Amino acid sequence: MKKYDVVILGGGNAGMGVTVSTRAAGLSVAMIEARDLGGTCPNRGCTPKKVLVAAAHALRDIDRAAEHQITVSEPSLNWAALIDREKEMVMDIPDRLSGLMTKRGVDVIFGEASFAGGNEISVGGRKLEAKNIVIATGSKPRSLPIPGAEHMITSDDVLNDAVLPSEVVFVGGGVIAFELGHVYARAGVKVTILEALPHLLGSFDTDAVAQICGESERIGIRLHTLAWVKRIDNVDGRLRVTFAMEGRECAIDADRVVNCAGRIANVEGLDLGAGVVVHREGRIEIDDYLRSRSNPDVYVCGDALWNSLQLSPVATYEGAIVGRNIVDGPKHRPDYAQIPTSVYTIPAVASVGLTEAKAKEQGLAVTVHVNDMRGWLSAKTYAETVAWSKIIVEAKTDRILGAHMVGHAGEELIHLFALAMKHGITASQLSETVYGFPTFSSDIRNMM
Repeated sequence: MKKYDVVILGGGNAGMGVTVSTRAAGLSVAMIEARDLGGTCPNRGCTPKKVLVAAAHALRDIDRAAEHQITVSEPSLNWAALIDREKEMVMDIPDRLSGLMTKRGVDVIFGEASFAGGNEISVGGRKLEAKNIVIATGSKPRSLPIPGAEHMITSDDVLNDAVLPSEVVFVGGGVIAFELGHVYARAGVKVTILEALPHLLGSFDTDAVAQICGESERIGIRLHTLAWVKRIDNVDGRLRVTFAMEGRECAIDADRVVNCAGRIANVEGLDLGAGVVVHREGRIEIDDYLRSRSNPDVYVCGDALWNSLQLSPVATYEGAIVGRNIVDGPKHRPDYAQIPTSVYTIPAVASVGLTEAKAKEQGLAVTVHVNDMRGWLSAKTYAETVAWSKIIVEAKTDRILGAHMVGHAGEELIHLFALAMKHGITASQLSETVYGFPTFSSDIRNMM
């Protein structure tokens, strides 16, 4: 049995984050990865997806060419070649990360890991013992108990599919459905999103969601809420999705049906039973320092957590906190209040801080600044079809509590609001800042 100071289960962003401070402190560290270093985000998630999103942006720009008095012919998309480009962009990531771990002095072991005891891990017939064990195994798609669910594919499959379908149905109305739905729609695919709950993109500000829903429908995406999928059948080589909505049974035929019902912690194969780590349906209870409540030698970070945003920067951030707590003792707590997030639709939805509903739910006295910026010179210059912002400011202190944008380079501007929130820059101070002109950033002073 080989002994380490730290054994990390998972070689993704969270696990990589743990290695920085632990190795800097001279601790011995092993990382166990079942698939490929980097995990979902760089290999099968946000990074390759953004290659498709970039292509969809180009198609959108071509579509707007006439607004700029440019005559262009109908674009032709080589989808198979685009998928090849996406794969080429990410193919060397695991090797580069392997080199980084070697340089950092981390022992990387490939295989399926499971607990053999409170401080013991079994992998490939070997046993490892560690003072600290970190669960950073990421997430996996949530399975759906629907007859015919085996006909569904996941976002992983979309990123590997060299054939552009003519019609796609997304089951679930979350971030992945909207992002891939916009890519498909810009590529000329008929897209339908079916959501069982009353609201789409449930964690985002409702008015921001209304803006992107309007734009989604404008480009041809069909959106249905309170739509319960009952079964999926293979009918003459195509897939028929039968769902209940508004008291009646409906059906849609498609070439692909994509499971977008969210992701859950990937901890099922870790053998957490026998008192190693107490959990409920994969949800590991943690304390304020990201330690398991039942076994303080076990930490959890990244998508394996069930109560934080499943975002790669958040995973890296949590991994860094875990690493520092291993080195310094339990002193560091995560703070999620100023972490921005975006939905990479075309255009994007961007958000940081409280939604208007959450601010009012907390009884805060706020001033809400809402702007439809389509008539502003900057938006008209770029022929934006949606340009919208909502800034939430605490009335007494002038603190920015939340910012939400659709279009208008919001996925970039949102970081200025996050920076202001983190460092106590007030709404007035942000408005009084001198920005380069003409830019979208210079419009910030008019948003509040």
